[in-house]
Formats: sequence, C-alpha cells, structure tokens
Amino acid sequence: MGDQMGTDAHAQARAHASGESHHHHTHARGSVHRQGCHLLQVEHLSVSFRMYETRGEGLRDFLTAPQSTVFAVRDLSVAVHEGEIVAVVGASGAGKTLLADALLGLSEPNARVEGHIWFKGQRCTARDLVALRGHGISLVPQSVASLDPLMRVGEQVRGVAASRADARARAQRQRQLFARYGLDEATARRYPHELSGGMARRVLLCCALMDDPSLIVADEPTPGLDTDLAMRALADFRQFADQGGGVLLITHDIELALNVADRVAVFDGGTVVEETSVESFRCEERLRSETARRLWRALPQNGFKVGTDA
Repeated sequence: MGDQMGTDAHAQARAHASGESHHHHTHARGSVHRQGCHLLQVEHLSVSFRMYETRGEGLRDFLTAPQSTVFAVRDLSVAVHEGEIVAVVGASGAGKTLLADALLGLSEPNARVEGHIWFKGQRCTARDLVALRGHGISLVPQSVASLDPLMRVGEQVRGVAASRADARARAQRQRQLFARYGLDEATARRYPHELSGGMARRVLLCCALMDDPSLIVADEPTPGLDTDLAMRALADFRQFADQGGGVLLITHDIELALNVADRVAVFDGGTVVEETSVESFRCEERLRSETARRLWRALPQNGFKVGTDA
C-alpha cells in the first residue's frame, strides 16, 4: 500500500462545524483534527481476489479453468477522528469485515489490497499495519470463539511479558481493566466456556485495551447479547472514545449504533456510499444516498418501511 509518508497535508488542525463536508465525509458536531490529521484515514481502498471460474466438476475442468479478478471492496474511503465512534453499517457481504482485515493486516494470502491508509497522519504499508496490530490499533473480533478455549482468560488478556517487571505491570493493568468492566478476579482464573456471553464480550474488550490503543476496530461486537448487555458493550466504546480514542464500529444493528456513534458510514456493493453525521439520520432529506434512505425508512420509529417509497 505504498511507502510510509509524512503527515497528511490535506488535514487541518481545527474544529469543524456540524455537517461540514471534507475528505468524502460530513463531520459530526465537535469533529476535530487534534494532531493536524485524522486518527484514521482510508482512501480508495480496494480488496480483490483471484478466483477460478466454475466450469464443470471434474479434475481436468478445475485444472484448466480460467482465473478472474473479483473485487469484494472497491474504491472505499472512510475516516475516524479522535474522540469519536464511526458506525459502519450495511448488508452482509458488503465488505465491512474485509475493511477490518485490511486495517489490521489480516487479509487472506490470495487477497490483493490496494489504496492508501494513514494512521495518525502517517501513511502505512502492509508491514506497518501488522506492527500496529495490538500496538496502536486493536481488534474486538466478531466471535467470542476467538478466545483460546484452553487458556484462562486472565492470561489471555495479559499476553506475553518481556520481563518480570513487565509481567507485574501487565498483571496490574489486567486487574484494572477487569475492575473497570465489572469482572472480578475470580473471572481471570476461568476458562472461556465458564463465562456468560456478556462476560466473554467484556474480556475481548479488555484484550483490545490492554496495550492502550488509539483506535479500536470492533467487528460486530453485540450479536447474541440482549439489549441491556449490548447497550453496556456500546457504552464501553463510548467511554473509550470520550477519553480521546477512536472506534470503528462494524454492526448490523443501526438502531443501537445511532445511540452511541458520532458518524455513520453506509456500505453498499463493497464501498462506502455515504459517510455522514448521526444527526443526518434524524431526517431522511438530509441523507444523500438511496441506500442510507432505505436504512432510515426501515428503522422502527420510521415504520419499518422496506420499499423505496417514503
């Protein structure tokens, strides 16, 4: 994705008016570039795969089948400011998780990732993104199955220590995180199968926060949780953002997301068709894309309208 470059010259260190447009998106109330740049800026990202064209079922057909390039994400641009949550919404298969994979250097070996990604004003190569994983950018994965079933959760949160002093510091950090999110010390000695769904989700959040990231990428963090637990999980992200971090919240639950997010990026067909402030979702006329308008009409307070008629 190119060599590392200097500070993004397009960003300005100033506050922005609510609704102001710039870099493919509309700002939320209070959006700022504290360091003179976006916390995260993705420009013209594409993710494609080399695929064999289906041409019969025999071995010979497979070996001689032609290949073609299939784009799952095309010309995608999105940004996150410090202190805000950007909710990424859209249908399954729209490319949301592929965006998360690209940001964390987790793309499949046969994936071709093109475009530009800046983090704190520095343009990142694929190698840079791998180095930032867990050390600047953290993932809250989609499934609690990401936890190692054979390791106590406290050990998983603490991770590998470089020295005895580091081990003590990490143990103290783990206890502080557990206390913050209502997990007692007994929880640290349990295995994942001994936790409730809500507890496991909070353990995943503690894993993400262990090394003081600046950006959290949360990939569908609320499936399987009842409304109260889901709201608690999202409140944790809100707290993190309010303390100066940034959150890219990938979710199908737009109604919940609108309660905590500052801006919304609407996905359709492998790209962002609209990136706007949450305030825009209060009125259909403020939304530019038909995809965003359909999402607005389908909200409970707007009558669950699923057609194109307003």
